[in-house]
Amino acid sequence: MTADPIPELTLVEAWSQLNANPDAVMIDVRTKAEWQYVGTPDLASIGRDVRLVEWITYPTGAPNAAFLTEATSGLHPDQPVLVLCRSGVRSLAAARALREAGFTRSANITAGFEGDLGADGHRHGGWKETLPWHQS
Repeated sequence: MTADPIPELTLVEAWSQLNANPDAVMIDVRTKAEWQYVGTPDLASIGRDVRLVEWITYPTGAPNAAFLTEATSGLHPDQPVLVLCRSGVRSLAAARALREAGFTRSANITAGFEGDLGADGHRHGGWKETLPWHQS
């Protein structure tokens, strides 16, 4: 028996869900360094906050043993949980872990915050390029 695939959302689909569903939650699973130096999604225009929960800890690169506890604190297993990382890889793993923990509506935001690495050596197509964000 195979597990249901994790839904993969485009940036437009993720933004639409966050706008339309007050129960939808976004979790950014990048590292503290990425949040501080690269930036974070800004959901203030829709009256929301992003949950910042490392999937892999900085600076050690070790898995965050407290990820599930930190990510799901105060959430109901039926809430939509939209997971974001730099380019959609860590977030897919985190969305799978959430699904396995009973969060049946977890989904991966495929483009991530920065998008894919282009031939020019820069990342393109992510949240940062098209949707509200801020940098500390």
